Amino acid sequence: MEMSLHHVQLSGPPGCEDDARAFWVGFLGLVEVPKPEALRARGGAWFRAEGCLEVHVGIEADFRPAAKAHPGIAVVDVEALSRAVADAGRPVTWDENVPELRRFHTTDPMGNRLEFQQRSAPGGGA
Repeated sequence: MEMSLHHVQLSGPPGCEDDARAFWVGFLGLVEVPKPEALRARGGAWFRAEGCLEVHVGIEADFRPAAKAHPGIAVVDVEALSRAVADAGRPVTWDENVPELRRFHTTDPMGNRLEFQQRSAPGGGA
């Protein structure tokens, strides 16, 4: 059976939508996708990257940031993104444990863990 990932759902506390928009749209360059009318009353926001990646931010009254579970998002230039993330005052923690990936972890404004990665070139270089 052929499959692909349509979206990842992250959570946030009530009222976090503007912070989510500032991060996913303003900082990372995704576009906001209108939620279906039937789901709008729940709050949250949906975002789409060029290509097929969607990130849905849902609202949880008893929200706790995801400290372990996280999406792994492939990017074209992980080094440039890590510099932009650090320059924005967000944490950047490199992880060299998967030899074929150059990757780092950070958090969104709600504290959810995120991984950004780029496949390494043969021979170990990025």
